[in-house]
Amino acid sequence: MHLVVLALDGVFDTGFTALLDALRIANGFSARDGKPLPFEITVVGVRKKVRTSGGLIIPVERIAPVLKPDWVVVPALGTSTPELLVPALARPDVKQAVAHLRKWNAMGARIATSCIGVFLLAETGLLDHREATTTWWLAPLFRQRYPEVQLEESRMLVPTDIGVTAGAAMGHLDLALWLIRKVSPELAMVVSRYLLADLRSSQAQYIIPNHLAHADPLVLRFERWARERLKDGFALQDAAAALGTSARSLQRRCQTILGKSPLSYFQDLRVEHAQSLLHGGLDLEAAAAEVGYSDGATLSTLLRRRTGRGVRELRAGLR
Repeated sequence: MHLVVLALDGVFDTGFTALLDALRIANGFSARDGKPLPFEITVVGVRKKVRTSGGLIIPVERIAPVLKPDWVVVPALGTSTPELLVPALARPDVKQAVAHLRKWNAMGARIATSCIGVFLLAETGLLDHREATTTWWLAPLFRQRYPEVQLEESRMLVPTDIGVTAGAAMGHLDLALWLIRKVSPELAMVVSRYLLADLRSSQAQYIIPNHLAHADPLVLRFERWARERLKDGFALQDAAAALGTSARSLQRRCQTILGKSPLSYFQDLRVEHAQSLLHGGLDLEAAAAEVGYSDGATLSTLLRRRTGRGVRELRAGLR
């Protein structure tokens, strides 16, 4: 499999190196066992010299017309806030990269990207009307900028017919393991064990609801209102009246910014607070009462549905 890794100026150091390290480890194990190397890796850049966000110089090849990859992998830029990312997407080299991605896709190459790299792929228009995931804390910006993309930021990996997108930061490693598994599930298992890393299906347990709410003043006021009433239950009309808006406006803003209804976000806040209470030593029944549920079984079901883990796993993961 010929992989072209497209490195742009300001690429995220950890994501870039984690991705390459995992792929090269896979090649190393195959060579040791006398098997053909699963990956031919070419690192290319739009510019002659590429620096990471940490200032390291990356040796890259210039993109040549004869280059015909099976997969193009786009690591994230080290631009972790909207104030940095939006101007970066307007850079000439980024626009050139977007044009190359369209061309490679037209030639039959599939595209793999993670974290903020998904924004670059979305700039091509290739994700329109397709599912995708990205770094969870920039999901509100992503939804506003690319309304035609079906964003599922709680998922860690989302394969489609044009390639695959992965979640935040260390999602680069999940992306690499996914590509290795395409070649050999057994090889992916060995690499994951050596790196102490597993393919994760969800990034939901890492999402901080409060951070997402800051993207919009009305949603932020709703978040603060909701946190004071987690024990009381939720009624959309009551929330809208308290915030001085209509139920329809609150519903629309939450859907636009968060990709979910006010009730669903209210439940996210309950889950977050319940996890904190469990970590603090409260038993399940007491935690359930604190977040407005009549019994622990209901809370346990919600926790598993939202985080993919049961109460014991959540307690163990928080130690």
